[in-house]
Amino acid sequence: MLHRSGRTCWTRFAAVLLPAVAAAAALGIGMAQGALAASFLISGQRFQITADTLRGRGASIYPLVDVTRKGALVPVVVLGFRHAEISRLCLSVELPVPMLGPYTLRLTSADGRRVEAANLFIDVTSVRAEQAHADDIDIGVAAGAVRKGPIDPGDRNSRFFDPNVFAQQAESVVLNDVRATSVATSAGTLNIPGLDLRIEQGRHRCF
Repeated sequence: MLHRSGRTCWTRFAAVLLPAVAAAAALGIGMAQGALAASFLISGQRFQITADTLRGRGASIYPLVDVTRKGALVPVVVLGFRHAEISRLCLSVELPVPMLGPYTLRLTSADGRRVEAANLFIDVTSVRAEQAHADDIDIGVAAGAVRKGPIDPGDRNSRFFDPNVFAQQAESVVLNDVRATSVATSAGTLNIPGLDLRIEQGRHRCF
């Protein structure tokens, strides 16, 4: 495959997420037929993540299927970053409380101070960015050949990770005004300055 270096508009980069989502759905069918096995369980509840800016060094995108404790299959696209800096982070999830109605758990960082993460993985069902670009990008690389960005070791060693499936990688990415719906997020290290974690009555989503 011929690799070309340079800055690429994120619109092109994001547009090819659709084949990745389709591949994740195909993996889900394989799991339902017993061809693949899940390696971890999620709650399955979706939560919102927003950021004014997300800067990532060493980026990867690959399809996967998460599995809930009840056995439901959730096709996702994993966004991986060897190192990420996030400004004005917000995370929210609605929590139904019996007899009291909906409550919202919100996590935010201090304004003007960046959240830093290493080996960050965000399993998303949707993601939007108002503006973004990528440097030294490869679109259509096999997931097992991704080297510029990280692959979660648990994913790579699991039976439902297909090393031949469509993936993407880039040396660096910058996304502005990010809005993502996620079912799971993990990081090797996470530093949140000015952490504010609270639960409030009603619906107070990040977006």
